[in-house]
Amino acid sequence: MRPRTLTRAAAATYAANAGAALLGLVNVLAIARALGPEGRGDVAFLIAVAMLSSHVVSLSVQEANANLGASHPDARPALATNSVLFALGLGVVAAFAVGGLAALVPALGGDAGRTLLWCALACVPLALLKQYLTLLVQADYAFGVTNLSWIAGPATTALLNGALAAAGAITVATAFAAWALGQALGLVLLCVYVARHAGFGRPDAALARAAAAFGAKAHVGRLMEVGNYRGDQWLIGATVGSRELGLYSIAVAWAELLFYLPGVLVLVQRPDLVRVDRREAVRRAARVCRAGFLVSGVAAAALIVAAPVLCTWVFGPSFAGAVDDLRILALGAFGIVAFELLRNVLTAQGKPMLGSAAVGVAFVLTVSLDLLLIPEHGGRGAAIATTVAYTCGGIAAALVFRHALQARLADLWPRRDDLAWLARKAAVVVAGTPLHRRGAA
Repeated sequence: MRPRTLTRAAAATYAANAGAALLGLVNVLAIARALGPEGRGDVAFLIAVAMLSSHVVSLSVQEANANLGASHPDARPALATNSVLFALGLGVVAAFAVGGLAALVPALGGDAGRTLLWCALACVPLALLKQYLTLLVQADYAFGVTNLSWIAGPATTALLNGALAAAGAITVATAFAAWALGQALGLVLLCVYVARHAGFGRPDAALARAAAAFGAKAHVGRLMEVGNYRGDQWLIGATVGSRELGLYSIAVAWAELLFYLPGVLVLVQRPDLVRVDRREAVRRAARVCRAGFLVSGVAAAALIVAAPVLCTWVFGPSFAGAVDDLRILALGAFGIVAFELLRNVLTAQGKPMLGSAAVGVAFVLTVSLDLLLIPEHGGRGAAIATTVAYTCGGIAAALVFRHALQARLADLWPRRDDLAWLARKAAVVVAGTPLHRRGAA
């Protein structure tokens, strides 16, 4: 069932993501205060290994779930069961591949220890299935369920780590275990929803091949995007050490409050963009992109001004090195908005390979700048690489968007009436009364 307005769906989803980010900060605070930069770096490294590995091997089946689940509701039961099989098979492959590489090149395993590394790799199937089912559930407009699943993880983790820190019993191992338990709880919520609605049907080999074929097209971009998602954290942990990663992870934790906005807009727009024609998809994407620029600009300015308080007052003087990292990351807000939203409309309109061009630009710059800057400048180098890469990737996404969908770049530039539009949307959220019905952007 379609939500009454995009605005209310976006607001609820952003609230859930912002709430998850805030709870994540509580979790980070508990770990950082108890274990210091080095312990925080070890935990961040283990999470990066699990999440990054899952993204590398996912085959982007979640993208196929979003499109096929929205356009063919009767296929959802088979898509759900196929997702379980994909997650198990690909997860095992990833675990043994990364474990083998770490045995050959010990630095890839970081400083946390081999036992904890294998625990992180054991979480890869869980992370994969959560990705797959999230977009499948959202294809049914069930944003409330995915919001609850999203916030369940950090809520559980923050509660457990807070209690352990208060008792003086928190360690790197317990902190990572709390994260894994939170992720498992979020997955259980998704599985319950699927079981009660579409259900888990018989596996469908033909549908699996179609999903893998579609996902493979999007996965070209996903593989390159991996370098922009926790790849820098893995590299910092492997080359500079856990302490520097601990500082950088604090900056990333605050910056994610800013970066969630385009991600949320991607999620709530996707089912509609799949269903409309090219002209309407362009109109909707352009309007939301302009709004994203305005909101992200204000939020970025606030983070830059407040960075000293957010890093040193909240986490302590030992994290002063995160201030500059956060300020640099905040400057990438505009590029991320264009990068995420414009690639999303290309994928929704059946052109995932074209969106990969923008990812390619960001990937090449990220890898090149990470390798050049991180060994010498640590987290600050990673922040510069991320900001430059996303900015250039956003520009590339805009150019591809214009060419592939016959759009005008001028339509992406914020207008005076966008402020009034945002004010009306805010009124919708506050009042709880929709200003328009189906078909509005």
